[in-house]
Amino acid sequence: MHDSKSVSDHWGTGDVYSRIVDAMHAAGIDPETVTVEQLAPVDHFHARGFPATIELADELPIEAGQRIVDIGCGIGGPARYLAQRFGCQVDGLDITAPFVDAGNRLSALVGMQDAVTIVLGDGQKLPYDDGSFDGGYSQHVTMNVRDRSAFFNEAYRVLKPGAFFALTEHGLGKVGDPHHPLPWSEDGSGAYLMRPADTIAALEQSGFSDIQVSDTGAKYLQGYLRAIEMAEKGEAPVFGVHILLGRLAPQIVRNAARNIEEKRTHPIQVICRKM
Repeated sequence: MHDSKSVSDHWGTGDVYSRIVDAMHAAGIDPETVTVEQLAPVDHFHARGFPATIELADELPIEAGQRIVDIGCGIGGPARYLAQRFGCQVDGLDITAPFVDAGNRLSALVGMQDAVTIVLGDGQKLPYDDGSFDGGYSQHVTMNVRDRSAFFNEAYRVLKPGAFFALTEHGLGKVGDPHHPLPWSEDGSGAYLMRPADTIAALEQSGFSDIQVSDTGAKYLQGYLRAIEMAEKGEAPVFGVHILLGRLAPQIVRNAARNIEEKRTHPIQVICRKM
């Protein structure tokens, strides 16, 4: 990842865990009894949040006891959800140190520290042995990955033969450059969007096959527009991803919707295999 510190700082600085706990208290959620489901509005820090994680999970052939890798896991919401739902072990990795700290502390808070382990690292150089995992996924991470080939090569390396790899991202659209700020970049720096066809070609070059691509733009647009509507009505939840997005959250959501509408971005979901 190009200039990893600047990308890391973009996503999160300071005591992220304390910010989340403070927001729990403000929302009337007791940290001592909080559940994975209650954490969901903040825990799934990617486009469309928890619903997108559920929809992706519905497509994944995960079995109990398997070991799965989450590359760019954020604060670990999807990892905890998958571990709880499927009875699997999830190893998460993220480039943002405050997210790693918050993710492990949140796992301990809900009693899942034995099922989910998060480490600090770069998706372009994974700290795992060859053929370690039964499957892997990366949700809305690659927009910040300059060397997509290195990222996919590493994912391929750490997977067992026959394992799945799933990817969601905002691809580059057909019309112009995206409007900023966006979740992954305030001004376009550190952003490396690719057209979906180029992403597929990069996956194939890394060795992946049986590549299935779904256009998710309409679903993401609907989700963004719903968030805008709730904010305009003063109905935005106290406990939500705006805690992590910060002061630019309203503008970020508006631009995310506008870019899809204007075909500047092209969100996709990809599921493929290492053969």
